Amino acid sequence: MIARAFSRGETMEVGGDDVIVGWEKHEFYQNVLSLMEEAGKVIDLDPNVYERLAKPRRCLYVSIPVRMDDGSIKTFDGFRVHHNTTLGPGKGGIRYHPDVNLAETSALAMNMTFKNSLVRLPLGGAKGGIRCDPTKLSRREKQSLTRRYTSEIFMFIGPDKDIPAPDVGTDQQTMAWLMDTYSAQVGYAVPGVVTGKPIEVGGSLGRLDATGRGVVYTIIEAAKRINLELGEDTTVAIQGFGNVGYYTAKIIGNIGCKVVAVSDVSGGIYNTKGLNLEELRHWIAENKVLKGYPKADFVTNEELLELPVDILVPAALSNQISAENAPRIKCKLLAEGANGPTSIEANRILYDKGVFTIPDILANSGGVIVSYFEWVQGMQNFFWSEKDVNNKLWEIITNAFNRVYEVHTQKKVDMRLAAFAAAIDHLAKAMLWRGFFP
Repeated sequence: MIARAFSRGETMEVGGDDVIVGWEKHEFYQNVLSLMEEAGKVIDLDPNVYERLAKPRRCLYVSIPVRMDDGSIKTFDGFRVHHNTTLGPGKGGIRYHPDVNLAETSALAMNMTFKNSLVRLPLGGAKGGIRCDPTKLSRREKQSLTRRYTSEIFMFIGPDKDIPAPDVGTDQQTMAWLMDTYSAQVGYAVPGVVTGKPIEVGGSLGRLDATGRGVVYTIIEAAKRINLELGEDTTVAIQGFGNVGYYTAKIIGNIGCKVVAVSDVSGGIYNTKGLNLEELRHWIAENKVLKGYPKADFVTNEELLELPVDILVPAALSNQISAENAPRIKCKLLAEGANGPTSIEANRILYDKGVFTIPDILANSGGVIVSYFEWVQGMQNFFWSEKDVNNKLWEIITNAFNRVYEVHTQKKVDMRLAAFAAAIDHLAKAMLWRGFFP
């Protein structure tokens, strides 16, 4: 086993790959830091609080040996980061993706800190990941990878310390393997160690579609503020057709809007008359990707972002909207289903263009809100109906939207800065009450 903590900006070569990217060099990490600094000015943040929040509390790197189906041993790089646990146990997903590194994981953990604070959950910020391509792993290889990773980060996680969840490249099956591995090591079932699990092993009703549902709930609130009527003439484009993209499309379609474009790794499809989402799901089940779907025009992921639609939902990966393509964005309302899809420069351009943006830490917080519900239910061994889950989600996420919108109007700042300001203000007060432990 290799397990090691790293100081700020340190770089380590592992297997020829620069997996420990220096934080100062990582665009996403620097974006989050810059937003925190700007938000700090809005709320007159104590500089000592900024200094503490600028670095994660602890970072773990682990190497994960896996016997592949061909009999060879391949070693993968894994991470788990705790950014801040002032408000409660760490909470954040685990992603399986070829570009995972320490800096990205740390930035995502920081975002989770602010997201949980914004929606007033008693949880801190954490994130994890494994540098791999899950699409090239068999089920047996992915299970072995997950179980070994769990055993390596065992000392880092727990229902009272850090509660992982699914993210890019992982799903409820991954979480079930993680929960089972952890439980085997302690000797009894611990459903509260992870969220996003199947219902049969302690999952929550309403968890599967929670992130997409939360995106739609915030769109409903935003539409009221910008006088955008949501109906059959309202067009929607969604970049990404995984869990978040599909359920966003399905739920916004159910309230009457017309989804005209979606995409996945193979590219996008566009039909001005609207798309049949269930037909698309069947197409993907048979063909694996959207490309080749015969009832729509093909567009690239980049072109999808620039389509003339009312609502745009980037629900894929980070850094999709940049200063280069932001001037060509034509939507009226942008709801960030993905984490960090818009750069700081692009955000300013969109704000100046009059595009109303619902930032990621608000728009996609439905997942962590219902993960919190799942954790609570698991700890109490008392489970709620799906209607109760959805109603509680609506209450929490709309209250958070109202807090952000109030800062947006009172301080005359964009919604992203308003969201960070509201989140950091709540967290900073808690940190100051708890004090500094020398």
